[in-house]
Amino acid sequence: METQNLVGEVAPVEILRRLQTLEDRIAQLGDDSVSEVPDPNGLSLVVFDSHLDRLLAAFVIATGAAASGMTVSMFFTFWATAALRKGAGQGKKTLVERAFGWMLPHSAHGTKLSRMDMCGLGRTLMQREMSKKNIASLQDLMKTASELGVQINVCEMSMKLMGIHRDELIEYPNLNYCGVASFVETTANVNTTLFI
Repeated sequence: METQNLVGEVAPVEILRRLQTLEDRIAQLGDDSVSEVPDPNGLSLVVFDSHLDRLLAAFVIATGAAASGMTVSMFFTFWATAALRKGAGQGKKTLVERAFGWMLPHSAHGTKLSRMDMCGLGRTLMQREMSKKNIASLQDLMKTASELGVQINVCEMSMKLMGIHRDELIEYPNLNYCGVASFVETTANVNTTLFI
């Protein structure tokens, strides 16, 4: 009798409960696997260097990828952060922060070549050649990147270390401030990450 009661009354309820638990777990696994698949149309760039030629390379790659329909995110950290400044504003800073301000580029326009800068002569010659050959300047590439929706993430730790304040950075529609954990989360969801 007890077996019939268990099979007749208890078993269907228990089976339904277990079935619902399994369906919930399968749905959760499906959601997890979808979010873990990297986006083949996503590109992340870690921009570490503030030299003109390397910034040009980063923005050429970013704008080319964005123009091809890719979602592009750039993470500016350490020396590259200074290239996003809009001028030589100092404000209230410690002596070390002021020294960083004097030694680092005051803006993208003030960046030097990584090689053959020759006290600015190499940079001037390169910019002249770029203009003659109708090659976009760094400022033009940055403008194009903003129009194409390229996202710029600035490392807050680097800003803090070098004494760069938010009001010193350029106006850019897709500019965010984040830590490395946020950027790592972003890079986990794209198929390609480059370090420049």
